[in-house]
Amino acid sequence: MPGTTEPLGGPTRVDQTARSVTRPFSVYAVLANTLFQRGVFILFLLQRGFSAGQVALLQTLLYLVSGLAELPTGVIADRIGRRAAIVIGQLLIAGCLLGQVAFSSYWVFLTLFIAQGVGMACVSGSETALLYDLLVRRGATAGYVRIRSRFTMLGTVTSGAAIVLGGQLQRISWGVVYAGSAACLVLAVVVLMSRVPEIRGADAVDEQDAAEEKHTDATAWRAMLRVATPVLVTLVVVSGLMHATLTPYIIFTQQTLSAQGAGPALVSVVIAAGFLVGGLTPLLSDRADRRIGHRYVVPVSLLTLAAALGLSGLGLLGVTIAAFLVLVGIPEITAVIVDNVFNEAVPSRHRASLLSMIAFVESALIGTGYLVLGALMDGLGPSTGMAAYAAVPLLACLLWLPVLLRGVRVSAEAAKPAARKPS
Repeated sequence: MPGTTEPLGGPTRVDQTARSVTRPFSVYAVLANTLFQRGVFILFLLQRGFSAGQVALLQTLLYLVSGLAELPTGVIADRIGRRAAIVIGQLLIAGCLLGQVAFSSYWVFLTLFIAQGVGMACVSGSETALLYDLLVRRGATAGYVRIRSRFTMLGTVTSGAAIVLGGQLQRISWGVVYAGSAACLVLAVVVLMSRVPEIRGADAVDEQDAAEEKHTDATAWRAMLRVATPVLVTLVVVSGLMHATLTPYIIFTQQTLSAQGAGPALVSVVIAAGFLVGGLTPLLSDRADRRIGHRYVVPVSLLTLAAALGLSGLGLLGVTIAAFLVLVGIPEITAVIVDNVFNEAVPSRHRASLLSMIAFVESALIGTGYLVLGALMDGLGPSTGMAAYAAVPLLACLLWLPVLLRGVRVSAEAAKPAARKPS
């Protein structure tokens, strides 16, 4: 593949170009992920007087609204610009964080979480689409997996550091925690506006678009129907189930550790360490993609999640901590690789819209996963409930098995066979 090797004299032109594109994104990633409340927001909501059920409803509502808003916000990002959508989303999230400190009514919080879900939807597909299309414009997409893995690592490590710092800032006041997070989001917007160029769907043209100029789709829906091969749809569902396992697992591990005898201090350290592990492991994504490929990485990640959930069900604190720290990072590798597959499989003109449709499926499954795992832990206990939830990644493995046995690789060529035919 072009751009995957380096001459003895130093980095390739592709690498140098990629660095010029990603430097401002690195600064943006640090600021956008400096969310001090992320590790203590559950405690904040409980101190506001909300019950555990009310908190669960807020979290479920956040993801469901985010999923429903993915479709319209993706279309908006393609029409008015990916950078503009990110700016709107981050400012909306910042305003919601300030509102959570200013108000205490549960009904106000419901409104704020709905608005925050819309903000998350504005950001989700647009960030990936903007980064990928900037690389398309510079001819540096061959290094996307490596670039995206570093981008993910930087954001996740920053999140872990912010979690630790947020626990210390909380001793001053909740206002400092939430206002500090909002200020960092505003600064992230300033960096994005000043250092990153705007790209709309109509401005973004990649190799697939050029090869299919005669068949350009007028709407994202037509583009979706054209690229939605059975294998690609299967990958969307399986990836969604992986995220629906990983995200609730990370959050509810706090409760599992507490039930197994860990104090708040130990819980915060373990969760922060988990973020650090999850931030460093994506650096292996490029190597895993080249040597193994997404067909095999996907089932490995799913089986890893099932093992982590099963080990947590033993009720042994040391085993639960070890399983969490050792295994939580592997799905992060897969997430970067699958993200690249999705970008390769969709045309630039509708990239933000199509990625938002994929994010909609993931958000809906994550929201459902929160409810299912919460119900299992309430009914069976924290440890046994975790073990029972291992059925979800195992189900995803079964769905992926036909793809694995047939040896089909999801790629731009697989999703769009006509794009490679000579004219």
